[in-house]
Amino acid sequence: MSIIKWIDDRLPIFTMVNHELREYPTPKNLSYAWNFGSLAGVMLVIMILTGVFLAMSYTPHTAFAFDSVERIMREVNYGWLIRYLHMNGASMFFIVVYVHIFRGLYYGSYKSPRELLWMIGVVILLLMMATAFMGYVLPWGQMSFWGATVITNLFSAIPVVGESIVEWLWGGFSVDNPTLNRFFALHYLLPFIIAAVSVLHLVALHQFGSNNPLGIDRKGPEDSIPFHPYYTIKDAFGLSIFFVFYLGFVFFAPNFFGEPDNYIPADPLVTPPHIVPEWYFLPFYAILRSIPDKLSGVIAMFSAIAVLFVLPFIDKHPVRSAKFRPYYRIAFWVLFLDCIILGWVGANPPEGLFVAVGQLSTAYYFFHFLVLLPLLNKYEPVPPLPMSISNPVLKAGK
Repeated sequence: MSIIKWIDDRLPIFTMVNHELREYPTPKNLSYAWNFGSLAGVMLVIMILTGVFLAMSYTPHTAFAFDSVERIMREVNYGWLIRYLHMNGASMFFIVVYVHIFRGLYYGSYKSPRELLWMIGVVILLLMMATAFMGYVLPWGQMSFWGATVITNLFSAIPVVGESIVEWLWGGFSVDNPTLNRFFALHYLLPFIIAAVSVLHLVALHQFGSNNPLGIDRKGPEDSIPFHPYYTIKDAFGLSIFFVFYLGFVFFAPNFFGEPDNYIPADPLVTPPHIVPEWYFLPFYAILRSIPDKLSGVIAMFSAIAVLFVLPFIDKHPVRSAKFRPYYRIAFWVLFLDCIILGWVGANPPEGLFVAVGQLSTAYYFFHFLVLLPLLNKYEPVPPLPMSISNPVLKAGK
């Protein structure tokens, strides 16, 4: 203990940890929906650790990348386990983050004074997407190669500088060895940037504290409990349930989220019949394909994320939680269903009924944020809210 005190007097790291992770006052009514923030942090650590170990045996060269992945699976001690943890971990990471985002949408966690907290979260989502896309290219299978070709070609739609951007991304005039090298370098680097931005996310969170299911601010000490042991135990229980789900895929269905074509070595002369990105990109892919014009499709795809960034300035209704907003609650679940439909459309060829459904779903997505929310701001009534967090909590206990 004397050593800890000696260190803490000179570098107060233990005092900071005690204040931020133990004594930190937290609303007493947080549900298990608030577990997903900590789950995202755990998944980020797992992805960084497994990625570092995989990089030790991976060869970022078009002639050897596919074979090096096979060697990891067959010859490196527990390489199969590390790769399956990493490969399925990407899907688990996005599941956790998407639930975290929809929880924030439902309970109004993006509203004042947490606007910057929400915006930093959207930046983390963008960094995750970039990291996941580059990681998908690394096995150098058929879907990796053609996915890289299709997605990077989207930038060619940008007037004047588009072709130059594509050549810069490729490192040449086609997807080849320089592309693989720079994607590997960026895929290795970006998770550490995500970790740094996540620290900013936590700092912004602790500035005003967590939102809660009632969407009202804490009025005093009676509305709060220490983070430890109450929420550390709750998070540990949620983590154990999540790991059963996660490891179930790792050990019993490791290729559930994968594409069979990616177990075929990349061949620039053979185009797959249907190029499909990973499932977590499918809603945005459907928005891209729903607009016939290439440039307009690219703008719409990026706007689908940009609208989340400016959401705190669109939804100005004084009530945060959908618990007290019946019209917004209906709109939220329609939006959720719309995103599911967009994912389904993105997984299918752009033909027949899928084209019309994709266009209608894309139109509704932007209608929700740009038209419906402003109308609800103006016409949805403001109901009376509980005086404090403690009142409904104590009533529920009785």
